[in-house]
Amino acid sequence: MASGSHAPVPLLKDELDIVIPTIRNLDFLEMWRPFFQPYHLIIVQDGDPSKTIRVPEGFDYELYNRNDINRMLGPKASCISFKDSACRCFGYMVSKKKYIYTIDDDCFVAKDPSGKDINALEQHIKNLLSPSTPFFFNTLYDPYRVGADFVRGYPFSLREGVPTAVSHGLWLNIPDYDAPTQLVKPLERNTRYVDAILTIPKGTLFPMCGMNLAFDRELIGPAMYFGLMGDGQPIGRYDDMWAGWCTKVITDHLGLGVKTGLPYIWHSKASNPFVNLKKEYNGIFWQEELIPFFQSVSLPKEATTVQKCYLELAKQVRAKLGKVDGYFNKLADSMVTWIEAWDELNPPKGGAPTANGPPKK
Repeated sequence: MASGSHAPVPLLKDELDIVIPTIRNLDFLEMWRPFFQPYHLIIVQDGDPSKTIRVPEGFDYELYNRNDINRMLGPKASCISFKDSACRCFGYMVSKKKYIYTIDDDCFVAKDPSGKDINALEQHIKNLLSPSTPFFFNTLYDPYRVGADFVRGYPFSLREGVPTAVSHGLWLNIPDYDAPTQLVKPLERNTRYVDAILTIPKGTLFPMCGMNLAFDRELIGPAMYFGLMGDGQPIGRYDDMWAGWCTKVITDHLGLGVKTGLPYIWHSKASNPFVNLKKEYNGIFWQEELIPFFQSVSLPKEATTVQKCYLELAKQVRAKLGKVDGYFNKLADSMVTWIEAWDELNPPKGGAPTANGPPKK
């Protein structure tokens, strides 16, 4: 038998970065130390760049503030939001790893129904390393989990699945509500732990939350742009949802998968609903135009890479959503700038990324 003194090597230790946007000291990392310490952290400091952010001892990290973003991107730094958690996507851009996990600094370790601490990062990695099934729904949810399989009537030709590009985790305690729902349900807490993972079907959009999210950077990274939000913009708190809508359209087009469900984190702090309402006000109206737009988007066959898909999407945003508000013309410009900046910092490598489906027999 193996000696108990040898701890198992953390999954993807050298292939994954943890990206954290913040305006405060990162004391919350102490709770995550058993799970995060082996990994490299990329911290994106929002707000005043002269403020010193304290990171607990023992973590391997790099920290970028607004001055760093301006220095590294020059004029293209305009595509990175300021005073908004959307600044986190700069961390996606500068990472050199295959996988990204991003988490907010008010998210703590949750417990499963047995009282055991949940290793959210490990579960996300398992999600990303197993295939997705977007083309045909399996009623036992994820057929690749231990104790599950494909049900009777599931086509054998689809059982190999497709590579998983995104793993979308959930939260206990403070729900991820919009401001109007927060106002009418101020005391509501999510106490329901559902032990399930499922693939979001092709053609179905979802409201992506960025506080507990992992993705394969090589497969979908350039689409994970959190938009132009926050300071100087007429909208906020739609950054992760914008990225989710764009990403889902592109994963559908490229034949990739998105999973949602486990793992849970503990969301500790409710943001102010009145402040949130000011940020969300335009978005609450605009989303009634945005959802039909994304539901009807069609990408051409020539769009064979994430970058090509995203630039085509930017073109359609300008043509169709620019009529809703001039902001979307500005957003379309920033989408193009984002891709240009991404490609500057991430010159193409030889060969295509490795799919994460099951090995070929």
